[in-house]
Amino acid sequence: MKNKMVEYRKKFDFSQDRLAEKVGVSRQTIISIEKGKYNPSLPLAMIIAEIFQTNVESIFILEEEDYK
Repeated sequence: MKNKMVEYRKKFDFSQDRLAEKVGVSRQTIISIEKGKYNPSLPLAMIIAEIFQTNVESIFILEEEDYK
């Protein structure tokens, strides 16, 4: 799954630490999500989307291989 976490984080002028604090996870979790090494749970994705005042689909993009 691709994501636009870095783009949204920069748009809102959040550091990784600040976003992690707002979301309630570690900075390492934010780094892993941004690098595509970790796909967040649906509740976590929804919290992130709420913080960025958008919908989940605007931040997280399913790729064809995600369906297999």
